[in-house]
Amino acid sequence: MSTTQRQPGLDLLRAIAIVWVMLFHSFIVGGLGDHWGWLSKYGWMGVDIFFVLSGYLIGGQVLQQLRDHARIDFGDFYLRRALRILPAFWAVLAIYLVFPSWREVDGMEPWWKFAAFIYNLDVDYNAHAAFSHAWSLCVEEHFYLVFPLLAAWGFRRNSLLLTISLIAFVLLGGIALRSTIWLHDNALDPDRNWFIEDLYYPTWCRLDGLLVGAALAAMRVFRARWWQRMRGYANVAIMIGVLGVIASFSLHAQRGGLLANSIGWPVLSLSFGLLVFAAAERDSWIGRWRIPGAGWIAAISYSLYLSHKLVMHAVNVAIDGRVHGVLAFSLYAVAIIAVGALLHYAVERPGLRLRGRMRRGQSAQASRGQQRGSTVFMDGSNDPL
Repeated sequence: MSTTQRQPGLDLLRAIAIVWVMLFHSFIVGGLGDHWGWLSKYGWMGVDIFFVLSGYLIGGQVLQQLRDHARIDFGDFYLRRALRILPAFWAVLAIYLVFPSWREVDGMEPWWKFAAFIYNLDVDYNAHAAFSHAWSLCVEEHFYLVFPLLAAWGFRRNSLLLTISLIAFVLLGGIALRSTIWLHDNALDPDRNWFIEDLYYPTWCRLDGLLVGAALAAMRVFRARWWQRMRGYANVAIMIGVLGVIASFSLHAQRGGLLANSIGWPVLSLSFGLLVFAAAERDSWIGRWRIPGAGWIAAISYSLYLSHKLVMHAVNVAIDGRVHGVLAFSLYAVAIIAVGALLHYAVERPGLRLRGRMRRGQSAQASRGQQRGSTVFMDGSNDPL
C-alpha cells in the first residue's frame, strides 16, 4: 500500500469508471441513440467503483499509519486531502456560479451547500440539478472526515470481533435503512424526486462501497497472511466479481425499486470489491493488463468528473443538432478530454505539486527523526480521485 508506483489494474478500473459515468450522463445531450444506449444504461455504477477504490486506497493510508505508528497525524491527513480535492473543485464551482448560462440545467442549489459538502443531504433535485454530480464528492468528503476518527478508535480496542461486528452493522443496517425509507416514501409518494433525494444521494445510504474498500484495506494491512493466501485466487475473484456485476444489472433493472435499494447496493459493492482486490495484484488478469491511455485517463479522472457536464452542454449548444453519429460523439469526446486535461494540468496539478513538496519535506524530516528516535508519518499510496 505504501508504493508511489502506478498500479495498472487500479488505473484500468478508474478509467472504466470515469468513462462509464460520462457515458451515463450523455442523457444531458439526448443520449447515445437507440443502438448504443446499452453503453450508458448502467453507467451510474461507475461511481460505486470510485467508492470502493476510495475505501481501499484512502482507508489503506489511514490504517497503515495506525499499524506503523499507532496513531494518525490528522492535520497532515486532512491537509493532503484538501490539497488533492479543493483546487479543482473550487475552480469548477466558480464557473457554475459566475457563468449560469454554461450550466447543463438552469437551477442550482446555493453555493454554500457545495462548499460545505452537504449538497447531497439537502437538495431539491427537480428544481436545482446543476452540478448535481457533486453529490458523490460530498459522500467522499464525509468518509475522509469520519473514517480516520473511527479507525483510530477501533485500533485502540484491537478487536477483530468488534471490526467484523461494525462491518456487519453498517452492511445490514444500510439494507434495513434503505428498505424502510423506500417503503415509507413509496407509500406516501411525495411530490418530489424522493429516490434521488432520500436514497441515492444521502451518505448514510451509500456506505456499502466505501465499507467494502476499507475492509479490503484492513485485511491487507492487518491480516497480511490472509491477503497473501487470497492472492492465489485473484482470477477467481475476477470471475465471481464479473458475475456479481451482471447479477447487479438484473437487481437494478428497476433502479428505483425495493430490490435494487435493499440488497442491490451491497451486491454491487461486493462485486466491485472483488475486482479491486484482483486489480491490486499485478499477477492477476486485470493487474497485468496495460491498456494504452488508461493510466492517463485515470490520472485526469477527477478533473474529467468535475467538468464533463459543462463541456457536454457547451458542445451541444455549439453544434445545435447539425452534427450526428460518430462525428458528434468524437466532438464531445475530444472536447471533454481537452477541458478535463486543461483543468488537471492548470489547477489540479499545482495542488499535487505542493503536496509533493510537503511529502519530500516530511521525508527529510523523517530521516532526521529516525536518527533522534522520533516518529514521522508518510503517505505514499496511489490516490483514488
